[in-house]
Amino acid sequence: MAKLYSAGKSPPRMAAMLLLFGLLMASLEITGAQIGVCYGRNGNNLPAPGEVVALYNQYNIRRMRLYDTRQDALQALGGSNIELILGVPNDNLQNIASSQANADSWVQDNIKNHPNVKFRYIAVGNEVSPSGAQAQFVLPAMQNINNAISSAGLGNQIKVSTAIDTGVLGVSYPPSSGSFKSDDLSFLNPIISFLVKNSAPLLVNLYPYFSDLSNLNYALFTAPGVVVQDGQLGYKNLFDAILDAVYSALERAGGSSLKIVVSESGWPSAGGTQTTVDNARTYNSNLIQHVKGGTPKRPTGPIETYVFAMFDEDNKTPELEKHWGLFLPNKQPKYTINFN
Repeated sequence: MAKLYSAGKSPPRMAAMLLLFGLLMASLEITGAQIGVCYGRNGNNLPAPGEVVALYNQYNIRRMRLYDTRQDALQALGGSNIELILGVPNDNLQNIASSQANADSWVQDNIKNHPNVKFRYIAVGNEVSPSGAQAQFVLPAMQNINNAISSAGLGNQIKVSTAIDTGVLGVSYPPSSGSFKSDDLSFLNPIISFLVKNSAPLLVNLYPYFSDLSNLNYALFTAPGVVVQDGQLGYKNLFDAILDAVYSALERAGGSSLKIVVSESGWPSAGGTQTTVDNARTYNSNLIQHVKGGTPKRPTGPIETYVFAMFDEDNKTPELEKHWGLFLPNKQPKYTINFN
């Protein structure tokens, strides 16, 4: 946190300091704006949405991911200037895919009826299994929502995508060899084509915690040097290696023009292997600083990233899933973290 100290009563010096402070704050707003936090609500003791929005503002968190369309949260976001990823839950996909009228109603109820909310993306489905029963509905639902958004005159303002996990990678090492599982391409290829056509990003939930804990420093952004050398590119952290593997896979699938938005990333503080408060603080603090830049493959950053999650959620199972919050349900931070 920047602090101003008294410099006497010299007007020129004070003016210069105020100018410098203003430039610093502008810089923090720009860099901080790349970070959002996921607002999951699967708990029975969480604060009211109005209090949550106030907490985002208190900590200068300028972006949010919301997984459902409960109206109390959308109403609380009105006028807040917080940019939003709004989710279409997986259990709504079939309904929206089946009818353009259903998609139009969804957009009317959840987008157009909230003109003071800054919608950024619509995430149509979250980690839908490519081999599962709901996979067939993802692309038609995306198309119908996109049509409704365009008809509302919001196509240049709100982009439609879906959130995948990195389990769709068949090859992830080295990152330059990244490719999607062949069995998943019939699901992914049409989605990639849709995103390319509409200049929309791919949303990727990316968790080094679930990928490899054999080198903890590599996973926590604390390795002292290059751990993986991939041709001319050197990787000092697992986050970059996974992200670049997805970029390589996209290139092989005709999506070289796509940008990836990291729609979830975080570290649990309890409930499993290497789940300590200190490791969670280290990962999330380093993540926030790291994504101000790019990756070895895509060095021109920043990387738009959403930390998972705002609160611990006690209704989740297994135990590991309860402990991802940056804040406790009483709104106290679990550990010190700087969102700038």
